[in-house]
Amino acid sequence: MLGLSFDLALVLLLVCIAFFSGIGITTIGPGGIFVTIALYSLTPLPSSQVAGTAHATFIVTGLVGSLAYLHSGEMKTGQSRALAIVLSLSSVLGALLGSQINPYVSRSLFGILLGGVAMTVGGVILYRERRGFRPIVDVDPLTRHGQTILGGLGLVLGVASGLLGIGGPVLAVPALVLVGVPMLLAVAVAQVQSIFIAAFATAGYAAQGDVLLPLAVVVGTPLLLGVVVGWKVAHVVDPARLKVALGVVLLGVGPYLAL
Repeated sequence: MLGLSFDLALVLLLVCIAFFSGIGITTIGPGGIFVTIALYSLTPLPSSQVAGTAHATFIVTGLVGSLAYLHSGEMKTGQSRALAIVLSLSSVLGALLGSQINPYVSRSLFGILLGGVAMTVGGVILYRERRGFRPIVDVDPLTRHGQTILGGLGLVLGVASGLLGIGGPVLAVPALVLVGVPMLLAVAVAQVQSIFIAAFATAGYAAQGDVLLPLAVVVGTPLLLGVVVGWKVAHVVDPARLKVALGVVLLGVGPYLAL
């Protein structure tokens, strides 16, 4: 199936994981990482194909997520547009660099890095929900100084996301909250940024022959459906319990991936 040795049970499991990952993408941001985790832990694919295929699924989800938040108004302000433009453009170079570095990273090191990111994001989510945290700096995206900081942040996020095959919102949402961006706006801006990260990272991996399109379609379709469902959930339900559950799961799978 899919040109690979995947049985039906595994494909169905990947579909289920992708759907719930999509919900996480547009409710609190760090949801797409579960697609990458599933491809890495449940399949024998090399890390380059894991990352390349995962990024291919994030292109359409980023587009749909961006349109959804544009429709609900979060992306209609000057601040949100400035945030999205600076982060997206600076992420392009980072995404390309990350995709070029990946082939030099062994599968075991890829797992360690992915596990480390999972534990870090999970810890940040749980800490924020339990105690909250104040922004470490207040960045104004309409000033030159603020745009410089955001540009550097976007470059770093692009490299990490491109290298590990994780969606932009996984890292961007926690990072934006730390620089003073409100949660819902951070999720909305991260959707736009994810388009650029995913598109350029996918191009980099495709040039190396590491994008499995049939698998990307199978995983990307339920992921896309989950994105739409998650956007609706984010506007009608307090996602606090979902955040806590997500944080616990990420902390739990982190050590497993790193072993």
